Amino acid sequence: MAAQPSSPTRTARWPAFGRAAAARPKAPRGELIDVGGRRLRVVRAGPTPTGVSDRPTIVLEHGAFGCASDWAVVQARLAAKGLASVAYDRAGLGHSDPGPVPRDGHAIVADLTALLDSMAESEPVVLVGHSMGGLMVRLFALTHPKRVLGVVLVDAVTPEVMASAIGAGAVKTFARLMRLASHGARLGMLRPVAVFAGDRIFLDPEASAEKRKIWGSPSHAHWSAEEVAQWPTTSSQAGARDFPVGMPIAVVTAGGEETATVLKEIQMIPAIASKSGYIEHVPRATHASLLGRKFADPIVRGVDHVLAAVGR
Repeated sequence: MAAQPSSPTRTARWPAFGRAAAARPKAPRGELIDVGGRRLRVVRAGPTPTGVSDRPTIVLEHGAFGCASDWAVVQARLAAKGLASVAYDRAGLGHSDPGPVPRDGHAIVADLTALLDSMAESEPVVLVGHSMGGLMVRLFALTHPKRVLGVVLVDAVTPEVMASAIGAGAVKTFARLMRLASHGARLGMLRPVAVFAGDRIFLDPEASAEKRKIWGSPSHAHWSAEEVAQWPTTSSQAGARDFPVGMPIAVVTAGGEETATVLKEIQMIPAIASKSGYIEHVPRATHASLLGRKFADPIVRGVDHVLAAVGR
């Protein structure tokens, strides 16, 4: 299905000159792709699907309150290795249209399936999921195993988190904070905060400005809160069964191995259970900065491991 324009055409009553023209907002990166009467914003990088590369596409799933902008550095580094990648805003987030409720894992996986179909991505892909996106890629891999070569989990949430009292309590607290953020965003309170706190990843300037703008958006905050409210349900859906043992799984975690925590131990489980598992701990990286300029290479190494494991 053909891609839609990335923003609606603006009809001006008078030509824009001088300061007015300079102040016109820059269109967001990427394109809007129809997934059945609504559109998702997609950012592609690397070789175009014209036969330049026969290597698999890397599909990048962002975390809670995230967007495609989060993956800008990782996409650039994958492209430098000749790998095509796709990052997208989930429904209602960033520049994507809202989707049907509830925004649980099955709804998100259905959207990703429709998106890949619309993009004619018929060959198996490598899935990379950060934070809560780890639940989404796990569920997609379990429900569409023939469409997935392997998975990279980046400081990712796993279903086991909800099984612990500490984890379940943290999720409830986060859900309350997200509801407060949604309310504050409607009052315009997140826009000034986004200037200082909107980019903890340390992205390049264009993606950073894009992320800060999205971070202050009331719509983005609202639909992010809707996703987080469904976290327990999504976790249950993703935890219904384990990854196939033959599926290559790479796990990349923030912080050195010496900073072992219960969370790290939980995060490593899928790689340990896989016949082609890979684990890398990243000293000095934080949950967010792991995606940024200083610490993105281990994520690329995780992708390399999956590709090598499947002979691609």
